[in-house]
Amino acid sequence: MIDRLSDPRAHGGDPADAFHLVIPSVPGFGFSGHTTDKGWSRYRIAKAWTELMRRLGYEQYGAHGNDGGSLISPEVGRCDPEHVLGVHVTQIFSFPSGDPAELEGLSPEDQKNVEFLAWWLENGGAYDKLQSTAPQTLSHALADSPVGQLGWNAQLLGPNLDPDYVLTNTTIYWLTNTAASSARLYYEDFHATDKPSEPTTVPIGLANFAWDFHSIRAFAERDHKNIVSWNVYETGSHFAAHDAPDLLIDDIRGFFRRLR
Repeated sequence: MIDRLSDPRAHGGDPADAFHLVIPSVPGFGFSGHTTDKGWSRYRIAKAWTELMRRLGYEQYGAHGNDGGSLISPEVGRCDPEHVLGVHVTQIFSFPSGDPAELEGLSPEDQKNVEFLAWWLENGGAYDKLQSTAPQTLSHALADSPVGQLGWNAQLLGPNLDPDYVLTNTTIYWLTNTAASSARLYYEDFHATDKPSEPTTVPIGLANFAWDFHSIRAFAERDHKNIVSWNVYETGSHFAAHDAPDLLIDDIRGFFRRLR
């Protein structure tokens, strides 16, 4: 997506849609190397990225994120509302609070999404629970075995991605030895003491793809008071940048056009 977002003219697009792209590596992941002190939650990372943009000289900018980026980018907007025009994500991870009244009045579609969330937490969320509570136990094993690292990543990435993508992703973890520091992001988020309690106010837009976590609007509106775009697609997956790039690019462009 990088060339098409930064140089749309070369791909038959409108040059007015061109972006400067700043693509940081999440602290503790891959090329950023290990984190060496505690506290690198999504909230600290967001503060680091707003400082990065300040040092680069951007007076106004937008943020986009997928997966972990969908957790970090809204916090970038929260940290720097005077300079962030808007935040675009592919998931809004807003969950039931535990109050039964929250589930009343949900649409049948959102009720199914809640049921799927419960199923996923029961059947597919082991990595989240483990990395949130005891990441070092797993990390010693992953750092000791490239086969173990490949097995762990391949299970999470699933069977539908290009094998070269899976191997490249896994190789970056292995060669940088960041299995432990990347897993600690889950732990730091789970144990963060500076979690904000108020909703975000910067404009936020969602592009939700078919084979991915389905965001629930009622819960999203509880956590984000300025949702200006909400698009759900019938194709694409958690890795929409790879299997539905046209849709994702158009959604990003459309979101930021309205904020010019």
